[in-house]
Amino acid sequence: MNDFLNLITQGAGSSIQGISSAIVTMLFAIVFGLVIGITYMATSKRQYAQNFVVTVVMLPSILSMIIFLVGSNLAMAFSLAGTLSIIRFRSAPGDPKDIGYIFAAIAAGLASGVGLYVYGILFVAVFSLLMVLLFFSKFAKPKSNRKILKITVPENLDFNTAFDELLEKFTARHEMVRVKTTNLGSLFELSYDITLLKNCNEKAFLDELRCLNGNLTISLSAPISEQQY
Repeated sequence: MNDFLNLITQGAGSSIQGISSAIVTMLFAIVFGLVIGITYMATSKRQYAQNFVVTVVMLPSILSMIIFLVGSNLAMAFSLAGTLSIIRFRSAPGDPKDIGYIFAAIAAGLASGVGLYVYGILFVAVFSLLMVLLFFSKFAKPKSNRKILKITVPENLDFNTAFDELLEKFTARHEMVRVKTTNLGSLFELSYDITLLKNCNEKAFLDELRCLNGNLTISLSAPISEQQY
């Protein structure tokens, strides 16, 4: 009888200890996820998706519990690998910076799951500080004044040479990359990849373009890769 009571007591003690460890692991993972998520929001110049931020916050907690539950159980690890192998991600890869945050959340979750909380704190702190410094220092931001110019012209305008003189005046480099018809073929939309001259007056440039294209639609924007910066 005494042996049975001792066994129950030891089992209860082990369960309480395991639950305590799981709670501590979850708390660290949640804090890590929140810090990484807040860093992402603070360093995102463009509009970010709420679902992505929530995923970044949740990921360390989920991964840490998976690691915690698997532990050193080799059979469970192989079962988990087989289960995860059937998952297919159908969404297209996003911004490379977003992928970097996903890997950061995974690393934080792994650190929590194996109980290396000090290393997790160090990693999250260094990662967050680095991302903030890179963002506010505008590290690796292109220095060239590269733009995408779109001009709508009437179908009777010879667009091959109509804007050459003006482009030579305001740009250091220009290249027509696309021509397409709009408005049932009555208009053409010209797309140019250009690099504006330093200290170029964009308003004056657009005003002179409007005089040549009959005051139709003109747009001047940054390339897609720079819009995501």
